[in-house]
Amino acid sequence: MATGQRLQNKRILLIIGGGIAAYKALDLIRRLRERGATVRAVMTSAAQHFVTPLAVGALTADHVFADLFDRQDEQDVGHIRLARDCDLIAVVPATADLMAKLAHGHANDLASAVLLATTKPVLMAPAMNPAMWSHPATRRNRATLAGDGVYFIGPNKGEMAEKNEAGEGRMAEPLEIAAAVENLLDGGPKPLTGRRIIVTSGPTHEPIDPVRYIANRSSGKQGHAIAAALARLGAHVQLVSGPVTIPDPVGVRTTHVETARQMQSAVEALLPADAAVMVAAVADWRTDTESDQKIKKGAGGPPTLAMVENPDILAGIGKHARRPFLVVGFAAETQDVSQNAIAKLDRKGADFIVANDVSVASGINAGGVMGGARNRVKIVSRSGVEEWPEMDKAQVAERLAELIARRLETLTV
Repeated sequence: MATGQRLQNKRILLIIGGGIAAYKALDLIRRLRERGATVRAVMTSAAQHFVTPLAVGALTADHVFADLFDRQDEQDVGHIRLARDCDLIAVVPATADLMAKLAHGHANDLASAVLLATTKPVLMAPAMNPAMWSHPATRRNRATLAGDGVYFIGPNKGEMAEKNEAGEGRMAEPLEIAAAVENLLDGGPKPLTGRRIIVTSGPTHEPIDPVRYIANRSSGKQGHAIAAALARLGAHVQLVSGPVTIPDPVGVRTTHVETARQMQSAVEALLPADAAVMVAAVADWRTDTESDQKIKKGAGGPPTLAMVENPDILAGIGKHARRPFLVVGFAAETQDVSQNAIAKLDRKGADFIVANDVSVASGINAGGVMGGARNRVKIVSRSGVEEWPEMDKAQVAERLAELIARRLETLTV
């Protein structure tokens, strides 16, 4: 479906919270309407200090709702009507206050009453100072809301409104939010509906002492994009992510881990599943012991670190008693890409391997596949090697998700 038609006849209730990012809600209204959506707006009293109801009403071409005790709007229990007469509620920006109210069931204004009364999907786009976002109370509230089924987009990292402030807390851009709304409301055919798929993403960090660890350059961009693409095709996706600096994908339940052993435990706890897509760049080794104190420099030179192998998560799933119907592995290689991937197939018990060249000689982003925006992969299976052209990681993810859907259909019919 064309971008301009994907939200045709969809009704979006936009709750605008009180923060400087509220100005972006004006652009979001335009983005949603140009995709065919009808937009109604609820504004908190704080939001009206940043943007005016007049501006919002002009863009929505509708009445702007603001007061829980408005005599005209509430004569027919208006907050219940607003909560039900929509296809999705988007909270933009989702302030720490709005998140806390919904997490704890407060309903002392129109916005929070609507959120508590709705049975529709809720998408929150958090925006706040990095210190507020990282506060344990906010983290707890986000976890509670995610557990209750609330979806999140962002926040991103970037410059804040405050002078010399930067970090995680910047609201997702209107185009990102519009895309998330499209993904959540896409009513087209979904070939993976009812399928349970596990995806791993990012690196693992293997501690040496309290300040040092063994890791690699994986950003998680490819794994997270694959998880999102599978979810868009209707799959129930469980993402197990190592330490990354990118937001969790929309529509995906994410478990955060640090080490390979934690990732292994998290993945095995999610079985059974229809498919497992092992994208994470798991550290092959760890130190046999972790120092509980920082290892200091000494006259004898660098310390000798005794190393042991980490569990092979892909092989463990590929040969598990509750093995998924389809197991997909990834191989990041710097030489003999196809040959190394072919060797992995039987050794890992995978159905196919997605192999890519991460060397400087690959020519992609000057060797920046790990952390970059583009990728060039080969699909290696027992029937041969299929080489895909270089493309954005999001495009790789979409194409791979479609391949997984086709393979699952043939394996389980």
